[in-house]
Amino acid sequence: MARIELKDLAHAYKPNPAGPADYALRPMNMQWDDGGAYALLGPSGCGKTTLLNIISGLVRPSHGRVLFDGKDVTDLPPEARNIAQVFQFPVIYDTMTVFDNLAFPLRNRGWKTADINRRVQQVAEMLELTPDLKHRASGLSVDAKQKISLGRGLVRPDVAAVLFDEPLTVIDPHLKWLLRRKLKEIHHELRLSLIYVTHDQVEALTFADKVVVMTQGEVVQAGSAQELFEQPAHTFVGYFIGNPGMNLLPCTVRDGMAQLDGGGIPLGGIPLGGIPLAPAAAAALQGAQGGITLGIRPEFVECEALPQTGTVAATATAVRNLGTHYLAEFRLGSHVLAAKLRQIDARAGDTVHLRLPPERTLYYVNDKRVA
Repeated sequence: MARIELKDLAHAYKPNPAGPADYALRPMNMQWDDGGAYALLGPSGCGKTTLLNIISGLVRPSHGRVLFDGKDVTDLPPEARNIAQVFQFPVIYDTMTVFDNLAFPLRNRGWKTADINRRVQQVAEMLELTPDLKHRASGLSVDAKQKISLGRGLVRPDVAAVLFDEPLTVIDPHLKWLLRRKLKEIHHELRLSLIYVTHDQVEALTFADKVVVMTQGEVVQAGSAQELFEQPAHTFVGYFIGNPGMNLLPCTVRDGMAQLDGGGIPLGGIPLGGIPLAPAAAAALQGAQGGITLGIRPEFVECEALPQTGTVAATATAVRNLGTHYLAEFRLGSHVLAAKLRQIDARAGDTVHLRLPPERTLYYVNDKRVA
């Protein structure tokens, strides 16, 4: 296992990049601690796999360095980095038994037979492969083959890190949930350094201790599930994480109020980070060179039947009862706002009054949150 550092790392597939759009990975500095579970989360084409392949040594970065425990490995090939990588589709030996597939990496490194048997049995039990150990891999389902592939990545206890590139894509949805839970248990038991690439926010947030959110080759935020949900640092994080994502509404700021299509709401209050929206921040919003966006999660929107201080008028356009809550959509001028509510008496077409609690309301200038 190793501490992995990325120093001034960037990557462009064409020579002489002239601007941000020319980079597959924009400049970044990052550190992953020894024994941590991390996820790279973002849409297809955002640079997740490129970053993973740079860490593994399959791709050499055009700029910057990769360090394992302080040692520069930028120019080292994959076999010299002591990593294991699990790909989107199963990579196994069909003609071998499940046992031999799991044992293969250990035999290559000269392990003793008794130690191999012990380790293979341990990993097979974790992945519930014990009944299949004597079966040839060719006769197993795709789900089972991918479990073997996961096992091959996890079987070596001395690797610097285990890298997963969307390993559950081919897995049945129910088994997907079970394997995510199993990987979490394995991480707690073996304390391997794990880096997991996915475009699925549920996979990332349930698996990782820290999630790195990427878009268009840029890391826009790294944090815990709670931090990404409650304090998104970028409008993309607010939009991408959550179901539905954060409401993002254009607004203007004047006289201590954020002006929306439906009216004004107080700008003051103490955001969730615990720091009041200081006069300097309010001034930054008021004199912002660029568009100001108000952001609030649907979970934090409140709905009143009658107007009250600090509420804005809106028209209900849809109300759906989802059993545990109501999912409602409202129109404020030309914009739509979603809310998750425990109770609502309004129906489509009714006028309601929405409260956006100041302590739950965030503001963004040019897509970046104003602290």
